[in-house]
Amino acid sequence: MATSQIIDAHMHIYRTKEEGRRQFEGGYVIWEYGEKPDVHFSQYDGDIEDALDAMEKSGVSKAVVMNLFSVTRTREHNISTLPDTLTAADRTREIQRIDDSFAELLQEFNTWICDTVKPYPQLVPFISTDPTALPGEAGARHIREMVENHGARGIKLHPVLQDFNMSDQRMWPFYEVCQELGIAIVAHSGPAQGGEPHAEPRSFTGALEAFPNLKIVLAHMGGGTWDQATAIADAYPNAYFDCCEIIEWTGGTNAPTEAQFAQLIKDVGPERVLMGSDFPWYDLDHQIERIMELPLLSQEEKEGMLGANAERILGL
Repeated sequence: MATSQIIDAHMHIYRTKEEGRRQFEGGYVIWEYGEKPDVHFSQYDGDIEDALDAMEKSGVSKAVVMNLFSVTRTREHNISTLPDTLTAADRTREIQRIDDSFAELLQEFNTWICDTVKPYPQLVPFISTDPTALPGEAGARHIREMVENHGARGIKLHPVLQDFNMSDQRMWPFYEVCQELGIAIVAHSGPAQGGEPHAEPRSFTGALEAFPNLKIVLAHMGGGTWDQATAIADAYPNAYFDCCEIIEWTGGTNAPTEAQFAQLIKDVGPERVLMGSDFPWYDLDHQIERIMELPLLSQEEKEGMLGANAERILGL
């Protein structure tokens, strides 16, 4: 393959194999693409040892690690670990302590991922931010601190799990500092089971308009709302896309066919699309194979998706 560097632009790493396995077994349910019986899931659990092994075996030379902090999930998990023997009053106090801890936990989490990947130049950290855990200017200052002093290279958001709309003006301080620092945002895009349009591609409109110099990558190319992606691409040159997850689900009952997906990439512009694995859910080498198998796209366009686009768009 002629491309000089293969970059996985969307990877997750967990503290331990057990933590990664718990995430998968405890609620990783893909519903938005409908039914597809032959989805190729990874057998990795997702700690850093697994990630490095997967990269070596697949020929991926660089990966963007973009973990997520969710107040809702963290709260649910921490409450679930409280002893059953607590009195009602003690339980109330412990829940209040949990609710008061989110800002500190978010900052610790971001420091952990930056420190963990620091010895590995092939791993690029994208940190998390959350308008509930660390809102407004305090959150913006934390982003600046992590970028300037800890090596963070971008931001990962998940509007569905973090319960905000991408164009919610609570996010403006975060977007302003990212635009000033010249770092990109990668945000989950797709529908929510509750019907909230927090992350559908059209929900990005306000942010893309207000911050025209901010690069925002719509992960999964809109997921189950992939039919909205082309209009966003046409209207906003600062909108980009990664094709992780959705590429595994082509042919699902609510997913594009392989030909429709290739045409979607052509319509938004192949030079604006990044390869991502969503590791440890899916295998890196299989994502490379899937891209190379797509119809309609030229060899040059596919190779750009595998590396050069990420270098340019994410500043790698």
